Amino acid sequence: MLEEKVVQSTNGRYAEKQDYSLPIANTSAVSFGLGLLPTIPFVIAFSLLWGWPWQPMENFVVALGLFWLALLGGVVVHELLHALTWMVAGRKPLRTMAFGVKWRTFTPYAHCREPMAAWAYRLGVAMPALILGIVPMLAGLATANGWLLFFGILFTIAAGGDFLVLWSLRGVNGRSQVADHPQNAGCIVYAE
Repeated sequence: MLEEKVVQSTNGRYAEKQDYSLPIANTSAVSFGLGLLPTIPFVIAFSLLWGWPWQPMENFVVALGLFWLALLGGVVVHELLHALTWMVAGRKPLRTMAFGVKWRTFTPYAHCREPMAAWAYRLGVAMPALILGIVPMLAGLATANGWLLFFGILFTIAAGGDFLVLWSLRGVNGRSQVADHPQNAGCIVYAE
């Protein structure tokens, strides 16, 4: 539940709440597209530099096991990166973080229960795409490692909902206070 904290602005007046969230169930197609779009240049560059397809693993069972291990581990790390970044950049204690899965949409989540500066919130939203998506794609491209590229592609696509949240906040001042929305993708912005 979104805690109904009153946020006082810098000028002493109380802030007005504006909902910058989107229902998770309604964002799947757009999120997928936003996640897929940044992967296209990497796929093209990999293909031009190293050829296609890359060498598959010889043992299918090992490959399948490693895929599921990387997928499940990556999902956990994705949510931890949101929370850790909010804790550091937003200066929030661990007790303000909540983790879980929205079973109706099969969506894992990390949620901060307290408001923070919009810049810190944005950084926390973007961090999984950077660490699990862009960095592995760059490493795969630099080393001709198709598996790293694939891992990065997978987690860049998985960050599509995060890209949608960042896009929805494009006009919000970085110093504004925002509260992560407990049910939807996005947040509540406290505008002065």
